[in-house]
Amino acid sequence: MAKRIATLTIALMLVGGAALYYFLFAVPGPRLTAPRMVEIRRGQGPRSIGVILKRAEIVRSALAFEVCARLMGAANRLQPGDYRFSGSETVAQVLGHLVRGESVVITVAIPEGSTVHQIARRLEMARLVCEAKFTEEARRSPLIKALGLEPMGVEGYLFPATYRFEPSATAQDILAAMLERFFVQLSPQVEERAFQMGLSTHQLVTLASMIEKEAKVPSERPLIAGVFYNRLHLHMPLQSDPTAQYSFDGITAHAAQAVHTHSSFNTYDFAGLPPGPIANPGWDSIHAALYPTPTDYLYFVARKDGSHVFSRTLKEHDRAIASLRSVNFRAADGN
Repeated sequence: MAKRIATLTIALMLVGGAALYYFLFAVPGPRLTAPRMVEIRRGQGPRSIGVILKRAEIVRSALAFEVCARLMGAANRLQPGDYRFSGSETVAQVLGHLVRGESVVITVAIPEGSTVHQIARRLEMARLVCEAKFTEEARRSPLIKALGLEPMGVEGYLFPATYRFEPSATAQDILAAMLERFFVQLSPQVEERAFQMGLSTHQLVTLASMIEKEAKVPSERPLIAGVFYNRLHLHMPLQSDPTAQYSFDGITAHAAQAVHTHSSFNTYDFAGLPPGPIANPGWDSIHAALYPTPTDYLYFVARKDGSHVFSRTLKEHDRAIASLRSVNFRAADGN
């Protein structure tokens, strides 16, 4: 009797093993006419995930998926995210994607010096969020209020980098990720150095944003910072063209007309820093604001290649402008 029971047990185990192997590796999912996306949310277990996959026609049986996930020890290792399935995957392949967390991500590169409006446009082009929605959230949202960034919003605090977002990411998710990356840069050493330079965090970011927009040649950042510090100490207007061109509403003025446009950001109209950042600076510009090059320059004017001619006096500066105009005129004239 005992021998017959043992034999039956072994037979059942073999049948069960064969059935598990069959459902895991031999039976493909339904054939799809096009790849299909499914969203797996945090906290969902194998039962609810099986139902989602069955409804999306990724697997043939929700129950078979759940049983296989539990028997394979994968029930507690299924990762949330947005997944794309091409169809005809076996249950084992589906489980493998979910356990390894091979969710779909959208990669977005945010260049240094981008404004909130430019970032919003880039995110919309990546089909992540609506440009208007992101801009609104970046100005007024519970997160912005909690960080004390009202009424200016997050301009200057969205750290330029390459980000990877799930397709279901919200504007708040994206803002949180970019703000987190910024505040990671804001180490105690950075805050201490800013204090030594007489700057609050907001002033540091504002100055760094101006350096970012002015410096087309990376090596000139610390020298441009030195010029700005000199003018600040002398209570001279900073007279930075990018501040005159900046618009809180994202409407960029023509460079030739901008300096004559009255706004709270136009540093031709007043001495000192503008009320807030004019772009989102990268680390190199933040570092330049913290460690400017000691200099006695007070002026600079841009060459056509983006580099600058630096001058100590207004007379030298006027000569530099006249010289560059003459060079540009000869180049345009073909001589």
